[in-house]
Amino acid sequence: MVNKIILDETSINVYHYEEAAENGLQKISVDFKVTSEEYHDITTLLYKGTFDVKVPERELSFTAKIYQYSTSFTNLYIKGQVGDFKLVLLEVKE
Repeated sequence: MVNKIILDETSINVYHYEEAAENGLQKISVDFKVTSEEYHDITTLLYKGTFDVKVPERELSFTAKIYQYSTSFTNLYIKGQVGDFKLVLLEVKE
């Protein structure tokens, strides 16, 4: 089971991971928790939209863009809150 992905140089612990191919491109779906303390850094990272993705446990490495993204909260700036993030990344060919 995959427990971690790396977006650029940021390691993210995931509790759900799916992998598929779409038109010959790598596609991964992940769910992960974000605390109010991590919120700013994670959302700032996600605003970039395109990432170098690594999935160490699957020996995958590719460039991807956000295909789908959702969160259970819109404002995690309230201390002690934890949100569920869902992220689908689709490989892009350079």
